[in-house]
Amino acid sequence: MTAAVQTIDAKALKAALHDGSEIALFDARDEVPYHERHLLMAACAPLSRMELIIDASVPRRSTRVVWCDDGEGVAQRAAQRMAALGYTNVSVLAGGIASWEAAGYRIYTGVHVPSKAFAEVVEHEAHTPWIDARQLKALMDEKADFVLFDSRSFEEFHENSIPSAVSVPGAELVYRFADLVPSPNTTVVVNCGGRTRSIIGAQSLINAGVPNKVVSLKNGTQDWHLYGYQVLKGSTARTSTVSAAGAAAARAAADRVAKRFGIQRIDQATLAKWQAESSERTVYVFDVRSPEEYRAGHIAGMKHVPGGQLVQETDRHAAVWGARVVLVDDDGVRAVMTAHWMKQMGWDAVAMTVDMSSVGRATGAWTPRVLGLDETTPTVDAAALRKRMESGGISVVDVDWSRDYRIGHIPGAWYGLRARLDVILPQLPAADTVVFTSADGSLARLAAADARSKTSRSVLALEGGTSAWRAAGYPLEQGETRMACPPDDIRLRAREQTVNVEEAMRAYLSWEIDLANQMATDDDQRFDILAR
Repeated sequence: MTAAVQTIDAKALKAALHDGSEIALFDARDEVPYHERHLLMAACAPLSRMELIIDASVPRRSTRVVWCDDGEGVAQRAAQRMAALGYTNVSVLAGGIASWEAAGYRIYTGVHVPSKAFAEVVEHEAHTPWIDARQLKALMDEKADFVLFDSRSFEEFHENSIPSAVSVPGAELVYRFADLVPSPNTTVVVNCGGRTRSIIGAQSLINAGVPNKVVSLKNGTQDWHLYGYQVLKGSTARTSTVSAAGAAAARAAADRVAKRFGIQRIDQATLAKWQAESSERTVYVFDVRSPEEYRAGHIAGMKHVPGGQLVQETDRHAAVWGARVVLVDDDGVRAVMTAHWMKQMGWDAVAMTVDMSSVGRATGAWTPRVLGLDETTPTVDAAALRKRMESGGISVVDVDWSRDYRIGHIPGAWYGLRARLDVILPQLPAADTVVFTSADGSLARLAAADARSKTSRSVLALEGGTSAWRAAGYPLEQGETRMACPPDDIRLRAREQTVNVEEAMRAYLSWEIDLANQMATDDDQRFDILAR
């Protein structure tokens, strides 16, 4: 029997966020409307993708969960669906975001606001030093003794970077520092696309006690762009294996950080005990090493999130406030450095180091457990779909990320969001069989199951999704063709805008900087910065 969905008013939700018990707050809308206005503590968990997100986000089925929206009705649908999946304490914010605002509580714009606001508060409290793009260019022109480390993911770095920069994602900075910077006289500049990972990366090195002068690049690659300097595309400059001496120096630095910031280190027996108690308290376990290391060998079931990315977008991975967070590595460095930031963000975070060479037997990338898949949903394989498309009478609907759709989709396919089938289906030829596709086919199967209750025509899912089509060597089409609804799933970054790019960059950077002022008067944030 499905548990009933309750309602909670704004005043009661405010109290719940401060009562010390676990709570997860979700916004059921897609990222574009979420970006425009939302609650600070609400994680974006779109109705269209909920079953792909929710198991990892809320592993304990009795967790107190509240859903909200801005009057669109998707919060109620998400809450009912979550209850049907076995969650027993699910509520909806009565009156939505408007009721929160009417009660006098603050509304925010942007995405991953807690993480981005945290970095701004860190810079303010710790007085993290910085230079701007003009000053960095002067260092280059003077051929000064400096290094430039880009602390974003390698994929972001590869997409756009500053000349001479080396990719060193956030949690790797302290771990790889001794090998990369052998001289204490070398100035170290840390950058990202904007501000967050520049600040956190630079302050990580400072907190670790490196002897060098360390600064963040104010406003990152966007500042570099705004000054009119060259931005590279396709750079592959990255680090190599850490030496024994470099690893020892990094462990010594991490030990200093653990002592100063009070980071608890646990063993596998303690983790096993906590996991045995997971019906009473949520425990997140994240492997924070590099993607390459994780794919080569990890503990089965342990989710992978590189440490720098976890700090950058914590709400995407840890939604239950009050949960335990265990950060795992095999070197004694990256877990501690990640934990020391998570703890200051307000999480009960600890570090654990294991010998992955002996226990990390699982290989490959992490894949989420998808809830609610109907094994009876009819499917079609890629070869059969291609043959049937040649004969006509088929409408293919791609329900995965719009960014991936633009890059390459099945020729003739429509794009649409799963939560908007009522808008999508009437646009398709009435006589056509409808075939849903997504990256690996999971979201397609969920969409097909939804559609079967909304139409009398034949509905199928592509087995293995667009990946299977691509693996078969079949052609792909590019661009925003046949958009059955607006691509509200992803808010385009400033550099991805087609017009007024510089204006968008300036607006974004101003928004980030102002977050520190907003945090000064918001009692929902849980930051506790230990300034140097």
